[in-house]
Order: sequence, then structure tokens, then C-alpha cells
Amino acid sequence: MTRPLFGTLCGLVFLVNLGRTAFAPLVETFQAQFGVGPAAVGIVTTLVWTGTALPRIPVGYLLTRVSRHRIVLATGVLLAAAAAFTASATSILMLQIGAFAIGVASGAYFVAAVPLVGELYPDAVGRSIGIHGTASQLAAVAAAPMAVYFLATASWRGTFWVLAVAAVVSTGLFYAIVRRMDGTPGTGADRDFAGALRHWRLILTGMFVIATAGFVWQGLFNFYVSYLVTAKAFSQNAASTMLTVVFAAGVPAFWLSGTLADRLPRIPYLICVLAAYVASLFALTAVQGFVPVLVVTAVVGYTVHSLFPALDAWLLGTLPEDVRGSAYAVFSGASLLLEANGSGAVGFLTEAGYGFDTVFRTFAGCLVVVVVSLTVLYLTGRLPGTGDSPRANGT
Repeated sequence: MTRPLFGTLCGLVFLVNLGRTAFAPLVETFQAQFGVGPAAVGIVTTLVWTGTALPRIPVGYLLTRVSRHRIVLATGVLLAAAAAFTASATSILMLQIGAFAIGVASGAYFVAAVPLVGELYPDAVGRSIGIHGTASQLAAVAAAPMAVYFLATASWRGTFWVLAVAAVVSTGLFYAIVRRMDGTPGTGADRDFAGALRHWRLILTGMFVIATAGFVWQGLFNFYVSYLVTAKAFSQNAASTMLTVVFAAGVPAFWLSGTLADRLPRIPYLICVLAAYVASLFALTAVQGFVPVLVVTAVVGYTVHSLFPALDAWLLGTLPEDVRGSAYAVFSGASLLLEANGSGAVGFLTEAGYGFDTVFRTFAGCLVVVVVSLTVLYLTGRLPGTGDSPRANGT
């Protein structure tokens, strides 16, 4: 029954990510529907990601009292209710509340489900997380076409009604499968939240990597269309196509990177992926023309999305089972709160008169420091949570 359970988790992660990515393509529609300006609708998209970040550490503590599969069930119920509430919104306030609730459901889901996925396939943690991430990334690619389809055939509300119904069905399937399983992985609680905090060196190392890379990524993709229009002289349609490409490149990245994380030494692989991401950022600021930008855009999308399963595989493969969920909650929650400031930083710097290329080149330069630091820690055997460093292996 492991495979059916994993399949329902992939279905649920598709839905939770669809919920939090479905708002961006509907920004102009919301302005017209509710008669508000960009600022009010901007709060809607901000609340989705704030909701994603805020519950992670509290849910991590809750996992010391409640098993992971029960948290996953609760997030499915919350997602269905929040999607139905959003579809029924008659005011911008209702829309904002619905967006925040969808964000909370997604944040709580990832904290409980990602460690559970790792436990389902303990000998293939990277591959299972990669497949799970691929399902999530497919939702990011599908969000805009789905929104456009319902706008053309019915109403924007159709997107969220479909999400609500699908969440009910997927949650029901997950519940039915869990009931039929004996000794379901993840039925035990993470028993020691304080014990999770004792792994602070590992958590901070993971944050050092993903919070910095994610900070740059948030700033890049949120301003990608504006960046290409302003700095590369792209049309609005061409720039939007590039944004789709950068997310579509993440679909194979999650699967392949997760598989490679199981087959290769995890720390060297992680460093190589991060270095490739940094190099692609430098290249992006240097190239001009549709085809060169298209190629580099695909590389940026592939490398940044490869980073996520590579880091998760390392962390989850290193953390003890009894603190895995709680420690991952602290790591992901704190990291997301830092990452979310990336778009604000880019907006502030460009408004202050700095060009996009200058900003992103500077960000890439800062990431070089991260790559060098991580490499030095690995080579000197001081990187926490790894047994495959040269010193550990006696090489």
C-alpha cells in the first residue's frame, strides 16, 4: 500500500501548490471584479505566501503531539474549505482571508508530508522527494493555463471550485488508504521538539544555503517579466513566455535531481548545483536576444529547482527519525520567512535607481560567498550532518 499512499500525496501536493499559485494569473481579474487597485490585490498574493510560512514552526511543534498522517488529513480538509470560501468571495476581504487560509494549508502540508514521503522510501529519499516535488511543480506550470481556461469559459471562481472538489476527493482517498495500512509510516509523532533544536548547526547550514538562494530566486521570478521588458527589451508576451519556461524547467529538475541525490555524494552534488545556479545568474545578466535568454532561462529554472530536492534529501537523510518533522518545520519555516523578502529587496533597489542587471549580478556575487563557504566547510570536515566529506572518508 506504500505506492497508493505516495500517489495520493503527489495528488495532494499538486493541489496545495495549485492553490497558492492560482492567484498570480488572476491579479487583473480581481482588480476588475472587486473594483480595487494593485495594492489591495497585492496583499492577496502576499497573504498566500505569508500563510505558507507562518504555520510551519507551530506545526512542527504540533507534530510532537500529533502524527504526520493526521496533519496531512487536516491540511486536505482546510484546503477544501479555504478553496470553497475563496470561490464564494464577494469582497476583497473575503478573497484575502481565503488566500491566507490556502497558504496556511499548503505550509502545514509541506511540514508534515515531506518527512512522511522520506519515510515511505527510506532507501530512496532523494528520488521520492524529487517525484513529489515534480507533482508540485506541475501545478505551478498548470496554474496560468487553468485560470485562463476558466476565464474564457466560465468564471475565475471555477478554478477554486475545482480545487475544492479535488481536495475533498484526494483527502478522502488518503484517509481510506491510511485506514487500510498496518504500521503506516509517519503514524508516530516527532517526540522531542527541543531535540530538533539541538540539531541547530545542521538547520542553520541548510538555511544558509536555501534562504540565500531562495531570497535571490524570489526576487528574480517575481520581477522576471519586468526585468526582461526593461533590461532585455522583450515584449510583454515574450517575457511572460520566459516566465513559463523558468517554471516548466523545474518539472524534470525535481525528478532528476532527487534521483541524482540518491546516487551521488550529497554534499558535493549540492555544491555543484548551487554553483551552476550562480553561474546561470551571471550569464542571465550578460546575454541579449530571444534565443540566448531562452537557453539561460531554462538553465536558471532547472538549477534552482534542482537545489530544493538535493537539499531536502541531505537534511532528511541526516536528521534522526524522532525529530525529523519538527526539525524540518523549523528549517523550512525560518527559511521561507527570510526568502520572502527577496522580491521586496529587488523592488526597493530598482526603485532607488539601480538597474536589474546590477541588482541580480550583485546577488549572484553574494551567492559566490555561500558556495565558497560551503566548499571550505566540506573539504575541512566541518560541515554538520555529513559522513561523505574527504576527512570523514579518510581521503
